[in-house]
Amino acid sequence: MDSKTIAAYDADAASYADEWEQEQDTPTDLYALLSEHFTPGLTADVGCGSGRDSAWLSTNGFPAIGFDASEGLLAEARRRHLGVQFEKRQLPKLDGVADASFANVLCETVIMHLPEEEVGPSVSRMMRLLIPGGTLYLSWRVTPGSDRRDDAGRLYAAFDESAVMAALGGVRLMLNDEVVSTSSGKIVRRVIARRSSSN
Repeated sequence: MDSKTIAAYDADAASYADEWEQEQDTPTDLYALLSEHFTPGLTADVGCGSGRDSAWLSTNGFPAIGFDASEGLLAEARRRHLGVQFEKRQLPKLDGVADASFANVLCETVIMHLPEEEVGPSVSRMMRLLIPGGTLYLSWRVTPGSDRRDDAGRLYAAFDESAVMAALGGVRLMLNDEVVSTSSGKIVRRVIARRSSSN
């Protein structure tokens, strides 16, 4: 994970959490897709931020564990969403998280904060978290041209989607599209991939 991005989230965690928790446009499109494609069972929210989505998952049949690399954001998540489990873990390794232990994995607009060389290994690692038949929801903000950083120092990596597709391998794609985010106005790529039930 990019250290400057983590530092930016740590430095202003409360403001970022307020922004996500108080968005006027709740992510109804995201939650509709999760309701349609996720199966009931333990769910990993990788890059959970304020814990908003972990809390929604936990109250809608997908008991969640939220993972994040930022201590500041984890503190906000624990304060705001009592009863939901949050742990410090970092892509691409997610040390200490067992393979084949989740029915679903959510990774919402996170991997664009990774250096390009970590994108493929991170996607492969998240796929290994899934039980046979498990489902990954993955999205990222599309950055055209070259890598950039915002005023806070957060990395927005410009990587080709082929890095993601190669890491997914021969899994069944349930969704592969681009939409314009209602909250940021930016182009977001969304992929839903289901692991084979036979391995």
